Amino acid sequence: QVKVVESGGGLVQPGESLTLSCTTSGLAFDDYHMGWFRQIPGKDRAWVSGINYSGSSTRYIDSVKGRFTISRDNAKNTVTLQMNNLKPEDTAMYYCAASEMSVYHEDDYVPSEGYEFHYWGQGNQVTVSS
Repeated sequence: QVKVVESGGGLVQPGESLTLSCTTSGLAFDDYHMGWFRQIPGKDRAWVSGINYSGSSTRYIDSVKGRFTISRDNAKNTVTLQMNNLKPEDTAMYYCAASEMSVYHEDDYVPSEGYEFHYWGQGNQVTVSS
């Protein structure tokens, strides 16, 4: 049974930092690209950041570039999203997701569409408010 479990959310003030962690079990972690999505009530879930299976390639949406950093530790089956200088508009439920690598993509491919992801975590709330 595959499990994807996020941790590390919470309530912070604008300008502060949070680290989200995601640990998987039941899958060959280094065969999966990983991504973070977020969703606010009434809106679709949106991709935020991703990292390829080896950790050699990362991508971000423009609004978090320079503030968020994604990384992975394949030995620990863990992917981390370090979020600095948080803003109220970062408030959302954050989801970790796993996308199985494909022979049809280059090694540095980083998926960003929801349909490309096979396994999802339960979500972790991040609230940025003064």
